[in-house]
Amino acid sequence: MRKKLLLSLIAVCTLVALVGCGSSSEKTADSDKPAKGILSEPYAQEKFLLGTYVRIRVYDEGKKSVLTPAFDRVKELGDKITINQSGSEIDEVNAQAGIKPVKVSDDVYSLVKKAYEYSEDSRGGFDMAIGSVTQLWRIGFDDARKPSQEEIDQALKLVDYHKIELNDEEKTVYLKEKGMIIDLGAIAKGYITDEVVKVLKDNGVTTAIVDLGGNVYVLGHSPRGENQDWNVGIQDPNLARGSVLGTIKEKNKTLVTSGIYERYLEVDGVKYHHLFDPQTGYPFDNDIASVTIITNKSVDGDGLSTAVFSMGVKKGLSYVEELDNGTNAIFVTKEGKVYVTDPIKDEFKLAEDSDYSMGDRSKLE
Repeated sequence: MRKKLLLSLIAVCTLVALVGCGSSSEKTADSDKPAKGILSEPYAQEKFLLGTYVRIRVYDEGKKSVLTPAFDRVKELGDKITINQSGSEIDEVNAQAGIKPVKVSDDVYSLVKKAYEYSEDSRGGFDMAIGSVTQLWRIGFDDARKPSQEEIDQALKLVDYHKIELNDEEKTVYLKEKGMIIDLGAIAKGYITDEVVKVLKDNGVTTAIVDLGGNVYVLGHSPRGENQDWNVGIQDPNLARGSVLGTIKEKNKTLVTSGIYERYLEVDGVKYHHLFDPQTGYPFDNDIASVTIITNKSVDGDGLSTAVFSMGVKKGLSYVEELDNGTNAIFVTKEGKVYVTDPIKDEFKLAEDSDYSMGDRSKLE
């Protein structure tokens, strides 16, 4: 269930029109001028971490040094959480499956607890114990393959978050059956994104962009003006990364996307994407090409994007609207239709040159 395939803000310079870093000759009203101490060109750094490109841009004057602890936090958490390198805390939890509980750090325990909550709340679409399936297919890695049905059937017997025992007092995690594998790839980047934002805020940063391979957080107002929100582009699932199908204005929000278009395995002419159904052991098969969650915390965007992807467009829209906590969603279907939750129907703007059209919710089945 690893994912995350967003979004503009991937390279600010290519998104001048979107994020509003306009040219020096552009005329702006006084109310749209940057706040005092906000730079038009950010302190920016990019590193390859977590198997993706991590980009952080800080616009507060004199805050370049904050990039160092921000990236240190990414690496620290990545080393604790990954299941694709030995020595991580999650790797140890998996190695001790069916043997004994493993004491983990506060960071990892908090993330595991959140993953358990989404496993319970997602109506079966998110299961933190999906690892036996994802590690079987290995989509996104050089050794990816389509397993046999027998292998899938065996792996599915180990996909059951109910068999995970958490001890809040001891901060231990225990997988009750040997061979079980926790895979937090569907939620880890969100948690790490939120932690990076904490580092920025704790160090006095008020205006920034954090992009962890598609988990995007826009902090504060756009540097274009102290009263202007960021204009964020939503990735076109059928074109190269950075191609935008529409935009929405946001501030102090995270945007997280799950989609079928960037990591997949093709076998005998059939494409298998990397978002797996815990019930079948195969990728989800429905009408969704991508879904973007807009919410306050990136870890919630992560969990929700996978959960609602499993539901299809109609149920997914209703599920997000029932949350009633300011969370919204943008769905893109394989047929080229775009659907948004009601609170943002007037805020989301489809690109004029887009090949997509807004869908009619009353016709959804």
